[in-house]
Formats: sequence, C-alpha cells, structure tokens
Amino acid sequence: MMTPTMTYTGHFRALLRLGAPLMASNLAQFAIHITDTLMLGWYDVTALAAATLATSLLFVIFIVGAGFAQAVTPLVATAAEEGDTRTARRVTRMAVWLSIFYGGVVSIPFFVAEPILLAIGQTPAVAAAGADYLVIAILGMIPALIVMTLKSFLVALELTAFIFWSTVAAAVLNVGVNYLLIFGNFGAPEMGIRGAAIASVLMQAGTLIVLVIYILRKLPEQELLRNPFRPDPQIMSRVFRLGLPIGITSLAEGGLFTASSIMMGWIGEVALASHGIALQLASLTFMVHIAISQAATVRAGRAVGRRDETGLRRGAIASFVLSGAFVCLTIVAFLAIPRTLISFFVDPQAPSLPMILTLGTTLLAMAALFQIVDAAQVVALGLLRGLQDTVVPMVIAAFSYWVVAIPLSYLLAFTLGWGPQGLWLGLVVGLAVAAVCLCWRFIAGRKRRPLMELPGREKVGQHV
Repeated sequence: MMTPTMTYTGHFRALLRLGAPLMASNLAQFAIHITDTLMLGWYDVTALAAATLATSLLFVIFIVGAGFAQAVTPLVATAAEEGDTRTARRVTRMAVWLSIFYGGVVSIPFFVAEPILLAIGQTPAVAAAGADYLVIAILGMIPALIVMTLKSFLVALELTAFIFWSTVAAAVLNVGVNYLLIFGNFGAPEMGIRGAAIASVLMQAGTLIVLVIYILRKLPEQELLRNPFRPDPQIMSRVFRLGLPIGITSLAEGGLFTASSIMMGWIGEVALASHGIALQLASLTFMVHIAISQAATVRAGRAVGRRDETGLRRGAIASFVLSGAFVCLTIVAFLAIPRTLISFFVDPQAPSLPMILTLGTTLLAMAALFQIVDAAQVVALGLLRGLQDTVVPMVIAAFSYWVVAIPLSYLLAFTLGWGPQGLWLGLVVGLAVAAVCLCWRFIAGRKRRPLMELPGREKVGQHV
C-alpha cells in the first residue's frame, strides 16, 4: 500500500509497473483488429466490407455495455485499499449480472440483422454477408463483456501482467482459427466470413475460461464465485449509476470519429484514405494513453480508499507527465517521418499514392497537435473515474464532441472550404474543450469535495 509521503519517483514507478502491461495488452488487442482486417481482405473484398460494417455495429453496442465493466476498476480499487474483499466481490458479481442482462437484450436484433442492414442502405451482398457474420459473432457479446469485467477486476488489484499474456494468447488463437476457417486450411472447412465470426467467439470464450481459472487459483481469498446467484440491489444500483455514464461517454467519443469518417468520405476517396491512415496511427499511439488512464483510475481509486489527498495529487501529476512524455515522442515521429509511416498502409504501386502522401503528411501534423489534447482528456477521465465521478464528465464529453467538434468540423471543412484540414482542426478544438473542462473538473473538485467526503466502504449488512 502506498503512503501519503510517497515520492513522485515512486508514483512514476507505480504507474509504469501497472501501466506497461496494459499498454502491451492494448496494442495486442489492436493487433487482433488489424489481423482480422488483413485476413478477410486477403479472402474477399465483399467479406471485408461486410465484416467492417458488422464489427463497427458490434463495437458500438459493446462499448456502451463495457461501461459496467469499467465501473469495477475504481470501486474494487477503493475496496481493495480498505481491505474489503466482500465489497470487491459484490461489485464484480453485479457487474457480471449487468453484463449478462445487457448482452442478452442487445443481442436480439442481431439475429434478424439482414433486413436491418438492407434498411440502412447496404447492398444485398454486403447485407447478407454481414448478417452471416453477426448471427454468429453476437454469441461472443456476453463472454466479451464478462471478460472485460474480470480484466477490470484484475486491473483494480494491480495484476496486469496476466492480462497482457492472456490477450497475446487470444490474438494467437484468433489468427490460428482465422487461418483454418476463413481459408479452409489443413482440412478445415472453408467458411469465409463465418469462419472469422467463429474465431471471434472462440477467442472470447477461451479468454473467459482462462481468466476464471487464473482468478480462482491466484486469488482464492477473493472467493469470486461465492454466491454467484445472490442478488444485490444496493451494489447493482451503484455499478449501474457509475457504469452507464462511462458507456455513454465512450459511445460519444466513438461516434465522433465515426461521424468524422463519414464527413471525410463526402470530400473524396483520397481524403478518406488519408484520414483513415492518420486515424489508425493516432489510434495506435492512443493505446498508450488509455493504459496510463486505466492506471490513473486505479491509483486514484486507491487514494480514495486511503483518503490520501497528497497521494492523489502526486499520482495525477505523474500521470499527466508520463502521458505528456509519450506525446512528445509521438509528435517527433509524426513530424519527422510522416511519409514513412503512411507508406506502410498504401500499395507502392497505387496511382493515388502521391496524393495520399501529400494530404496524409498534413493530417499527421494535425494528429500531432491532436495527441496533446486527446491524451490530456483521457487521463483526466481516468482520474475522475477513480474518484467515481462519471456523470458530469459524460455531459462534458457529449458537449465537447457533438456540440463543438462535429459542427465546427463541418463548418471549417465545408462552409469555409478548408477541406480535410478544417475537419481535423474541428476535432482538435472539440477535444481541447473536453481536455480543459475535464482537467478543471478534477482540479476544482479537489477544492470543492475533499476525499473524506467521497463514498468509501459500503454498509454491507448480511450480503456476501
């Protein structure tokens, strides 16, 4: 357990010890998405288009439900610092319940996905292939949400190394099953896009089994499976109230980038391709800042458990400094070797390569600026979640992304005619508004509401 007098060096070490495996895990998770895209692209263009659409829909549904899982991290971190394994167990159990209920409800429409895809303007071929994917892949929704819950539980207890190794194993399993079932290698049936969906479900189910076994063996004192069917309305309400705003915040941010891609498509194919490359590179580096944010959530949650204002302040400064240091490295790379980075994503023989390199270089310069504010807002979000403050940050995010960023991007790109650069500038301004407001929320909150007034140990009664 940290002490209030822990030095800044100690905080940096704690953040790195907790965050480094999360960074690697996030990059491994990103690699799963990339390999799925590559392998389906090698198989069939229609399958790639259908899977891209289907996975986008699944991701939107998933990130909302994942809010309940993410609520586990601050609640369990605070309980763990207080030595309260009972509350930690209750929180995790009710997050699993909410994940199962949410996953079951949202899965229903996916079993009749083809008419829905046709209704939103997809071609018959894409709609049929997308429905084939969704009706299988949706079976992995509940396991995926439970996996997210268990990972959040482990993060709160600062056991992140196993999360990394389990994600790497899942990535390897995903590639192997894809290779067998998409293409029909080694005597397996050639199933195309259905094979990719089966691989996804097997990956989620396998990860769930491995995590459960690990937790039961590594943490028997947590008794995580004790009374799994006992309802706990008090804790369920708390997880719901904390988790739903987290899910909506994630939805608002994910929707921002989806909307930006749609608008960029109105400008043209080269603009959309350049935008996609810049966004992929920015997303790749953003995985590091998400890991720092996750670590900040844990450290802030533990500071709440100790009622440690000094530790909270020093941990917050360390989180921002660590994230800022990586931002500096990213800016140097984006400005120094943009053409090298862009060329990894484009066929050297493509006729549009010169135009993509020119525009992509400009957008990467915008992405360098983008990194500063994006890193600041996600770290501030992590700290606020550690303090169990999620409703006002949700409002700030929705306002910044959808009232500021999207209208301003449209205004600059189309009304003023600044094109792709204007669209990205709008995104930067919206994220800057979010960063300033969220940072101010954290700073002002420390003056307005000391840690002694925050919720801590629950009055647990007879619940176990």
